[in-house]
Amino acid sequence: MEFFVIALLVFAIITLLKGVRIVPQGEEWIVERLGKYQGTLLPGLSIIIPYLDRVAYKVVTKDIILDVQEQEVITRDNAVILTNAIAFIKVTDPIKAVYGVVNFAEAIRNLIMTTLRSIIGEMTLDEALSNRDKIKARLRESISDEAIDWGLTVKSVEIQDIKPSESMQRAMEAQASAERERKAMVTKAEGTKQATILNAEAQLESARLQAEAQVTLAEASAEAIKRVTAAVGEREAPMRYLLGEKYIVAMGALANSANTKTIVIPADIQETLRGLLGRAQP
Repeated sequence: MEFFVIALLVFAIITLLKGVRIVPQGEEWIVERLGKYQGTLLPGLSIIIPYLDRVAYKVVTKDIILDVQEQEVITRDNAVILTNAIAFIKVTDPIKAVYGVVNFAEAIRNLIMTTLRSIIGEMTLDEALSNRDKIKARLRESISDEAIDWGLTVKSVEIQDIKPSESMQRAMEAQASAERERKAMVTKAEGTKQATILNAEAQLESARLQAEAQVTLAEASAEAIKRVTAAVGEREAPMRYLLGEKYIVAMGALANSANTKTIVIPADIQETLRGLLGRAQP
């Protein structure tokens, strides 16, 4: 009899403990009775019927941080970029959160990933890299309706990183290097062109000046010949004297030249000089 009383007392204590539930702040517990939703336990002390009721789900009602993993996204101009995000959500309807979807955290994470791919896929590479705020706004707007159906409120979605993939970065670096080389070649070609033009202009100017000098020399020579002819007239002696003087000066210049090693003097040099000087032969 005593054993029965003790067993009954232990059973009563266990039943009482099973019926008393203390829900911490920031959580709401979903209670099911015989497999069917019975009620929601709010923070504080609550009583349930042991053996009939059970706490099926413990839902956190504080803000939840969801880290959306990095993924590859193809832009409209077929560029591959890497992007990831972080979402801040809050469970506003625990019943929808546990009965409307199997795993609301995984569901909202996959929804963000697919929506992000769709939004960036409509943009070019430059637009995707420079419009982070626009992507964030469209992303939050696109997933808000689905989140409400799951008893969730999307408080914020932030794009953590968005950058070209490694292969795309290498391609962009190669393109930038090629562009720099092209500009260098264009600059070099332009410099060569300008140098050629200036050189041609210099040669043209030099040729023009040389032609003018030759014309001037020819005019001077013609004037000198004209004056000598006028001064000499029909007399041969002055002419012979001038020619002899030029001949002697030329021979002296030839003898003083640094490149001259041997000078050949004509055998009839004396006769030549006599002829040039106008002296009579013996």
